Amino acid sequence: MNKNLILIQCNDKVGLVALIARVLTNHDLNITAMREFVDEVENQFFARIECVGSSFNEKNLHAELSSDLPESAQIAINPKTSKRIAVLVTKEYHCLGDALIRNQFRTLDADICCVAGNYDTLKDITGRFGIPFYHVSHENKTKQEFETELKEVLNQYNPDYIVLAKFMRILSPEFIADFEGRIINIHHSFLPAFIGASPYRKAFERGVKLIGATAHFVTNDLDEGPIIVQQTIPVNHTFSVSDMVVAGKEIEKSVLSKAMQLVFQDRVFRSGNKTIIFE
Repeated sequence: MNKNLILIQCNDKVGLVALIARVLTNHDLNITAMREFVDEVENQFFARIECVGSSFNEKNLHAELSSDLPESAQIAINPKTSKRIAVLVTKEYHCLGDALIRNQFRTLDADICCVAGNYDTLKDITGRFGIPFYHVSHENKTKQEFETELKEVLNQYNPDYIVLAKFMRILSPEFIADFEGRIINIHHSFLPAFIGASPYRKAFERGVKLIGATAHFVTNDLDEGPIIVQQTIPVNHTFSVSDMVVAGKEIEKSVLSKAMQLVFQDRVFRSGNKTIIFE
């Protein structure tokens, strides 16, 4: 029996679960797991369905679901199981290093097809894992020139997702539009309280008791896109600035890794500026 995955997002109405179950039964598909949620504010229905069946026609199933579900329903049947991702970096190695190791041992649920950086600091570590690295400098260029060169690299690989692994450049609305809903970012959770350079020093000087990280989809609103994963850890007066930096890097790695896992396993739906996550 073949395992299958079906993702549905549409306007809500009475009887959707029964309707979907009936259609799948018509195609000799047995539901083994089903998670659903209704966003009552947006009147949106979300479902992630795992099912098994010996054989069925995906085109016919898609057509029947489209006919029976509310108009403009978004339906995905057996989306790609191994996503292709490109990673953008600047100089910090911790998030990239963690992703490269997971990629090496096939626990990333994706394949890193390339790494691009606006500095060449991380070229050596990337090369050790046999991944192509592209140095696309931003210096002495307009934002448009820099992003045009960056897109030329990315378009060679046609990635499903772009991961900003501490990529310290603000992307333009035009760039984001080209990869709408496909860019994942990680940042420390001090924002907006500790904006700008040296956030950990500012947090130390303020005497914070929690530090954390947020992974989110990138939108035109800086660091305000739909949140995928957040996590915090306690700190106290014994933590120096360097202790906070070390702890912060560890939690950034953890949060980004979890976010990638959820997204690459097709467990994340977007509803406005929020996410619906079926873990």
